[in-house]
Amino acid sequence: MNSFIIITVVFIGTLLLGCNEHVAEDHSIHPGSSAIVSTEIPAISYNALFVVNGNSNSISVINTDSAKVAATISFTNATYPHHIGMNSSRSKLAVAFPGSDLSEGHGDAHGSQGSVAVIDALTGKMLASKKLTYPNHNAIFSLDDTEIWTSQTTTLGKVLILDAATLEVKKEILVGKDPAEVTFSFDGKYAFVCNGGDNSVSVIESTTKNVVKTIPVGANPVGAWQGKNNMMYVDNETGKSISVIDVSTLSVVRTYPLSFTPAMALLSPNNELWVTDTENGKVVFFAVDSTQKTGELTVAAGAHAMAFSGDGKFAYITNQTAGTVSIISVENKNTITQIPAGDKPNGCLWRSK
Repeated sequence: MNSFIIITVVFIGTLLLGCNEHVAEDHSIHPGSSAIVSTEIPAISYNALFVVNGNSNSISVINTDSAKVAATISFTNATYPHHIGMNSSRSKLAVAFPGSDLSEGHGDAHGSQGSVAVIDALTGKMLASKKLTYPNHNAIFSLDDTEIWTSQTTTLGKVLILDAATLEVKKEILVGKDPAEVTFSFDGKYAFVCNGGDNSVSVIESTTKNVVKTIPVGANPVGAWQGKNNMMYVDNETGKSISVIDVSTLSVVRTYPLSFTPAMALLSPNNELWVTDTENGKVVFFAVDSTQKTGELTVAAGAHAMAFSGDGKFAYITNQTAGTVSIISVENKNTITQIPAGDKPNGCLWRSK
């Protein structure tokens, strides 16, 4: 009888230990089916625009000097890549895979499993990858390149801080409901997390990793986009507005009412606010010191993400429905050309050679 009790206790303890080990399982890259795989390309030697194609599970690499797709980086073992970030030395790219199609709205991520991948910025070689418990919208490097920050879109929202080399979780920070994009202020002092389920933005001090303020904004904020003027521009998807947060006071100082659903809002090199109108396939221009609309340009169906060239002369807009990228003259505000990309292009990033 005593032997039976001892064996039973040992067996139960083994089961409990096995459960605990499963919960703590690390999904960093390792040989096997769970690791994300990328196709390598010839080393990039040109000014390049990286365009993330959600439905194609790939990145189109556009030579912006020739305005042609020069290469394609494809992925397996992860789905629906969304946004892309680059480290300060321009040697690595971080890609977020929410695991579901967000082209019809950023509230459709529940139920999927996200991932993060780090690839070589010149060749597309996979350097590290990690499966996450919940979906994520983007993955960005800290200013010192030692960390990658990403969100977990769930009711009990959190931000994960990962080691940039190993992708091991260094810290979890609780934020609001259904966090989407994580972005840094221009000076890197704060991280801004848009909580779509709370209609708020959590502000995290980047050094202490503490939430220092929660700022109410419009309905269903998705991203707080960095401006070099010490402002953050928050696109409120359901609220159809842009909230402007002053980084020095951490308060909303201006709200742009819109008649359309915004996808992204960026401060242009010539100091205008550019907002993509995904419903009507346009980019709309506004003054920075007032809410006055100064113009608009029709690009293509599903206008979404934006990026500017390093010299400030060109803007690049991904058009999700059309499956193209528009190249626009910043000075003249006219479309120079349209470049075919993959299926449902989304996030984009420009890199100098």
